[in-house]
Amino acid sequence: MTKIFNDPADFADEALAGFCDLHSGLVRQVPGGAVRRHRPEQPKVAVLAGGGSGHYPAFAGLIGAGLADGAVVGNIFTSPSAQQAYSVAKAADSGAGVVFTYGNYAGDVLNFGMASERLAAEGIAVENVLVTDDIASAPPSESAKRRGIAGDFTVFKIMGAAAEAGAGLADVVRLGRKANSLTRTIGSAFHGCTFPGAEAPLFTLKDKQMGLGLGIHGEPGLFDTDLPPAKELGQELVARLLAETPQGAGNRLAVILNGLGSTKHEELFVLWLTVAPLLRAAGYTLVMPEVGELVTSLDMSGVSLTLTWLDEELEPLWTAPAETPAYRRGNAALAGGLFAEEAYDGGPTAMEFAATLDSRNYAANCAAALEAARNALHDAESHLGDMDAVAGDGDHGRGMVRGIDAATAAAAKALADGAGAGDMLVAAGDAWADKAGGTSGVLWGAGLRAFGESLGNDEAPEPAGLAAAVTAFAARITDLGKAEIGDKTMVDALLPFAETFSNRVAEGVPPELAWTEAAEAATSAAQATASLRPLKGRARPLAEKSLGTADPGATSLAMIFTVMGPHVVSAGKVTA
Repeated sequence: MTKIFNDPADFADEALAGFCDLHSGLVRQVPGGAVRRHRPEQPKVAVLAGGGSGHYPAFAGLIGAGLADGAVVGNIFTSPSAQQAYSVAKAADSGAGVVFTYGNYAGDVLNFGMASERLAAEGIAVENVLVTDDIASAPPSESAKRRGIAGDFTVFKIMGAAAEAGAGLADVVRLGRKANSLTRTIGSAFHGCTFPGAEAPLFTLKDKQMGLGLGIHGEPGLFDTDLPPAKELGQELVARLLAETPQGAGNRLAVILNGLGSTKHEELFVLWLTVAPLLRAAGYTLVMPEVGELVTSLDMSGVSLTLTWLDEELEPLWTAPAETPAYRRGNAALAGGLFAEEAYDGGPTAMEFAATLDSRNYAANCAAALEAARNALHDAESHLGDMDAVAGDGDHGRGMVRGIDAATAAAAKALADGAGAGDMLVAAGDAWADKAGGTSGVLWGAGLRAFGESLGNDEAPEPAGLAAAVTAFAARITDLGKAEIGDKTMVDALLPFAETFSNRVAEGVPPELAWTEAAEAATSAAQATASLRPLKGRARPLAEKSLGTADPGATSLAMIFTVMGPHVVSAGKVTA
């Protein structure tokens, strides 16, 4: 259990600040994460690893010569926001382009993708390399859907070494994707991890059992089985990986036997005593293997085995020197001078608002609606987290609270500065996406922004205008998330709400009644997701375990729309 913390909500931020202070000779903190303290003498590709906190030494611990140029750091087990990724990229870019590399999780894909669009629009060359090494999360025929776990490290190391050697952006990306295609991982959990301040782990196992096929965000294994002796566990892990040997692969392997957070090194050494002979007996040469903690999951008790099949191109990059706060290999010389003081730090810029009195009055109603949502989410935080932990990482409640807290604060500031309803909701949405991170964070942020853009700042909406804003909210979320009804996501509640409200308003029903009926439809639809198997998101690999539990994203959406209704429909000009 994580026992050293102040406010649990500040744990990730304080951990990053402490890390950067301790290792100030190698890294410096910037908004959204950290970058190398020393700037390269010549422009080089900036390799930026990223993801949620809780995985140390991934991701910030891998910043340094021969490895990452920076790390984008989200909240615990939560993808960083697009703003965080953008800010770190701006701080790390030295003129040769940037490449984001991260595990294949929906929130990361959305946020890093949005940051990439923004960077590209500014003329910065940018690419993304996703890691998909977890063989338990999807069959070989759907390997592109697999999540990234400890194989992150191998891919990061090879890309970092290539960039350090002066490779261009296209080559760094090609080598990273090649390494990913030749990397396979399987893991097993013995006990779940516990969030700071939580009273219980995200999942538990019966005595003398293990969960095979774990994730690194606190997810349980894909199925539980008896905990075997070390020899049998080693045989199981090796056999599953070798069964997926890439076609045409050679006989030289990079091997990582990785502890997940509270598995002792001595235990890993015992397991290695089985793993290594089995691999050698299969005809492989083990090239500079690693045994220890490289990609963890808070205090999870568990282990994962990663194999990367090397060739004459990848092996020199795997064995190349590196010097980071958490990982050293060989003698990696640091590059030249310090970052200039005027280097971009991602700081906000001031805004001026123009709006009519009607819109400003309606903005106050919208602020009250957000405050009602904030109260409801704080009350439901633990419940939503428990729902999410059944087949996910248990962070939905905390992520929603972080998002709504940031949104209400931004809305209050914009309102005080004279914003109309449109600008106020845009500010709230951007803050939500920035501080919440994760899939739900970026979707709620984008949805609120679309809602505000549709409303504008000229007047309080008539019923048809409010219906159009709801439709814009739904369209932005479905366009980004690509989910459909039946996928067991927030969309299962969102689309019934939007359709019901729009249809009832078009029929001339008063907006107060139309909103109430729409919220009831969303609530019923959210409850009905209990019978569905998830087809999107982190819960997809654990589809069977989620049966009987409603989707937390759909549940929170229905809850929010229910409490927001009385405020959103009560503007002076919103009449039947």
